[in-house]
Amino acid sequence: MRMRTLILLLATCAPLAACGEEQVLFGFDGPEAGRGWQAVNDGVMGGRSDGRFRLDDAGQMEFFGTLSLENNGGFASVRTMGRSLGLKPDDVIVARVKGDGRTYTFNVYAGRNRTSYSYRQEFATTKDEWIEVAFPVDAFTATWRGRVFPNEKLEPTTVTGVGFLLGDKKPGPFKLDIDWIKVGGPAVPANAAE
Repeated sequence: MRMRTLILLLATCAPLAACGEEQVLFGFDGPEAGRGWQAVNDGVMGGRSDGRFRLDDAGQMEFFGTLSLENNGGFASVRTMGRSLGLKPDDVIVARVKGDGRTYTFNVYAGRNRTSYSYRQEFATTKDEWIEVAFPVDAFTATWRGRVFPNEKLEPTTVTGVGFLLGDKKPGPFKLDIDWIKVGGPAVPANAAE
Protein backbone atom coordinates (compact mmCIF):
# COMPACT_ATOMS: atom_id res chain seq x y z
CA MET A 1 0.00 0.00 0.00
CA ARG A 2 2.77 2.44 0.89
CA MET A 3 4.57 1.81 -2.42
CA ARG A 4 1.34 2.69 -4.28
CA THR A 5 1.27 5.95 -2.33
CA LEU A 6 4.82 6.76 -3.39
CA ILE A 7 4.10 6.00 -7.03
CA LEU A 8 0.92 8.10 -6.91
CA LEU A 9 2.81 11.02 -5.45
CA LEU A 10 5.45 10.82 -8.15
CA ALA A 11 2.80 10.62 -10.85
CA THR A 12 0.86 13.61 -9.54
CA CYS A 13 3.91 15.64 -8.67
CA ALA A 14 6.19 15.64 -11.69
CA PRO A 15 8.22 17.69 -12.01
CA LEU A 16 9.01 18.22 -8.34
CA ALA A 17 8.42 21.95 -8.72
CA ALA A 18 4.72 21.16 -9.20
CA CYS A 19 4.64 20.13 -5.56
CA GLY A 20 5.47 23.61 -4.34
CA GLU A 21 8.70 25.45 -3.70
CA GLU A 22 11.61 23.08 -4.19
CA GLN A 23 14.69 23.08 -1.97
CA VAL A 24 17.81 20.94 -2.32
CA LEU A 25 18.57 19.40 1.07
CA PHE A 26 21.64 17.46 -0.03
CA GLY A 27 23.63 17.40 -3.25
CA PHE A 28 26.94 15.62 -3.65
CA ASP A 29 28.88 17.76 -6.09
CA GLY A 30 32.12 19.18 -4.72
CA PRO A 31 34.76 18.20 -2.16
CA GLU A 32 32.77 19.42 0.86
CA ALA A 33 29.54 17.61 -0.07
CA GLY A 34 30.32 14.57 2.09
CA ARG A 35 31.04 16.61 5.19
CA GLY A 36 28.82 15.55 8.07
CA TRP A 37 27.92 12.16 6.58
CA GLN A 38 28.99 8.99 8.37
CA ALA A 39 28.53 5.24 8.11
CA VAL A 40 26.83 3.49 11.05
CA ASN A 41 26.71 -0.30 10.83
CA ASP A 42 25.69 -3.23 13.00
CA GLY A 43 29.22 -3.34 14.44
CA VAL A 44 27.86 -1.03 17.14
CA MET A 45 26.02 -4.17 18.38
CA GLY A 46 28.67 -6.75 17.49
CA GLY A 47 27.59 -7.39 13.90
CA ARG A 48 29.90 -7.82 10.91
CA SER A 49 28.26 -5.77 8.14
CA ASP A 50 30.50 -3.41 6.22
CA GLY A 51 28.75 -0.32 4.87
CA ARG A 52 30.65 2.67 3.51
CA PHE A 53 30.13 5.71 1.32
CA ARG A 54 32.13 7.81 -1.10
CA LEU A 55 31.51 10.67 -3.49
CA ASP A 56 32.15 9.85 -7.13
CA ASP A 57 33.33 12.00 -10.04
CA ALA A 58 29.74 12.37 -11.29
CA GLY A 59 28.72 14.31 -8.15
CA GLN A 60 26.81 11.46 -6.54
CA MET A 61 27.13 9.55 -3.28
CA GLU A 62 27.73 5.80 -3.41
CA PHE A 63 26.50 3.84 -0.37
CA PHE A 64 28.00 0.37 -0.71
CA GLY A 65 29.38 -2.62 1.12
CA THR A 66 28.43 -6.10 2.30
CA LEU A 67 25.52 -7.00 4.54
CA SER A 68 26.24 -9.78 7.05
CA LEU A 69 23.90 -11.64 9.38
CA GLU A 70 26.76 -12.95 11.54
CA ASN A 71 26.79 -12.18 15.28
CA ASN A 72 23.11 -11.14 15.14
CA GLY A 73 23.99 -8.38 12.70
CA GLY A 74 22.05 -7.33 9.67
CA PHE A 75 22.16 -3.60 8.94
CA ALA A 76 24.35 -1.01 7.29
CA SER A 77 23.58 2.67 7.04
CA VAL A 78 24.84 6.10 6.09
CA ARG A 79 23.48 9.25 7.70
CA THR A 80 24.00 12.90 8.43
CA MET A 81 22.74 14.76 11.48
CA GLY A 82 23.21 18.07 13.19
CA ARG A 83 21.26 20.80 11.44
CA SER A 84 17.61 21.72 11.23
CA LEU A 85 16.10 20.89 7.84
CA GLY A 86 13.15 23.24 8.24
CA LEU A 87 10.53 20.65 7.30
CA LYS A 88 6.79 21.26 7.44
CA PRO A 89 4.00 18.68 7.95
CA ASP A 90 2.82 18.75 4.33
CA ASP A 91 6.30 18.58 2.76
CA VAL A 92 7.40 15.72 0.53
CA ILE A 93 11.05 14.64 0.51
CA VAL A 94 12.20 13.26 -2.84
CA ALA A 95 15.45 11.36 -3.44
CA ARG A 96 16.91 10.41 -6.81
CA VAL A 97 18.56 7.02 -6.42
CA LYS A 98 19.89 4.10 -8.45
CA GLY A 99 19.88 0.76 -6.68
CA ASP A 100 20.55 -2.91 -7.06
CA GLY A 101 17.00 -4.25 -6.83
CA ARG A 102 17.03 -4.45 -3.02
CA THR A 103 14.66 -2.72 -0.60
CA TYR A 104 16.18 0.12 1.42
CA THR A 105 14.92 2.39 4.16
CA PHE A 106 15.00 6.19 4.15
CA ASN A 107 15.33 7.55 7.69
CA VAL A 108 14.87 10.97 9.21
CA TYR A 109 16.24 11.79 12.64
CA ALA A 110 14.71 14.20 15.15
CA GLY A 111 16.87 15.96 17.71
CA ARG A 112 20.53 15.38 18.42
CA ASN A 113 20.24 12.44 20.80
CA ARG A 114 21.33 9.08 19.33
CA THR A 115 18.85 7.30 21.59
CA SER A 116 15.91 9.16 20.02
CA TYR A 117 13.56 7.55 17.54
CA SER A 118 14.40 7.30 13.89
CA TYR A 119 11.47 7.69 11.51
CA ARG A 120 11.40 5.41 8.47
CA GLN A 121 9.89 4.67 5.10
CA GLU A 122 10.91 1.70 2.95
CA PHE A 123 11.41 1.86 -0.80
CA ALA A 124 12.22 -0.71 -3.47
CA THR A 125 14.89 -0.07 -6.06
CA THR A 126 15.02 -1.18 -9.67
CA LYS A 127 18.37 -2.68 -10.56
CA ASP A 128 20.63 -0.20 -12.36
CA GLU A 129 17.82 2.32 -13.00
CA TRP A 130 17.56 5.87 -11.69
CA ILE A 131 14.25 6.48 -9.93
CA GLU A 132 12.80 9.34 -7.88
CA VAL A 133 11.26 8.18 -4.62
CA ALA A 134 8.85 10.39 -2.66
CA PHE A 135 8.58 10.35 1.14
CA PRO A 136 5.63 12.35 2.51
CA VAL A 137 6.71 13.84 5.83
CA ASP A 138 3.45 12.81 7.48
CA ALA A 139 3.94 9.11 6.53
CA PHE A 140 7.10 8.28 8.53
CA THR A 141 6.92 5.52 11.17
CA ALA A 142 8.82 5.84 14.46
CA THR A 143 11.34 3.07 15.25
CA TRP A 144 13.96 2.47 17.89
CA ARG A 145 16.41 -0.46 17.80
CA GLY A 146 14.22 -2.30 15.34
CA ARG A 147 10.96 -1.86 17.27
CA VAL A 148 8.05 0.09 15.76
CA PHE A 149 6.16 2.73 17.75
CA PRO A 150 3.04 3.52 15.68
CA ASN A 151 1.67 6.10 18.13
CA GLU A 152 4.79 8.28 18.03
CA LYS A 153 4.29 10.95 15.39
CA LEU A 154 7.10 12.87 13.73
CA GLU A 155 7.30 16.57 14.53
CA PRO A 156 8.82 17.85 11.23
CA THR A 157 10.36 20.99 12.75
CA THR A 158 12.62 18.81 14.94
CA VAL A 159 14.20 16.87 12.05
CA THR A 160 17.98 17.36 12.04
CA GLY A 161 19.19 14.64 9.70
CA VAL A 162 18.49 11.97 7.11
CA GLY A 163 19.98 8.66 6.07
CA PHE A 164 19.71 5.44 4.11
CA LEU A 165 19.69 1.98 5.68
CA LEU A 166 19.82 -1.56 4.35
CA GLY A 167 18.44 -4.27 6.63
CA ASP A 168 16.62 -6.68 4.33
CA LYS A 169 18.05 -9.86 5.95
CA LYS A 170 19.81 -10.82 2.70
CA PRO A 171 23.57 -11.18 3.17
CA GLY A 172 25.85 -10.09 0.38
CA PRO A 173 27.11 -7.04 -1.49
CA PHE A 174 24.96 -3.96 -2.04
CA LYS A 175 25.18 -0.57 -3.71
CA LEU A 176 22.88 2.44 -3.74
CA ASP A 177 23.77 5.63 -5.65
CA ILE A 178 22.21 8.90 -4.45
CA ASP A 179 22.11 11.86 -6.84
CA TRP A 180 20.27 14.34 -4.61
CA ILE A 181 17.71 14.75 -1.84
CA LYS A 182 15.17 17.56 -2.18
CA VAL A 183 12.04 18.75 -0.44
CA GLY A 184 8.93 20.33 -1.89
CA GLY A 185 5.50 21.36 -0.72
CA PRO A 186 2.39 19.17 -0.74
CA ALA A 187 1.58 17.02 -3.75
CA VAL A 188 -0.90 18.49 -6.20
CA PRO A 189 -4.11 16.37 -6.28
CA ALA A 190 -4.55 14.42 -9.53
CA ASN A 191 -7.74 16.32 -10.42
CA ALA A 192 -6.46 19.80 -9.53
CA ALA A 193 -6.24 20.89 -13.18
CA GLU A 194 -9.81 19.81 -14.03
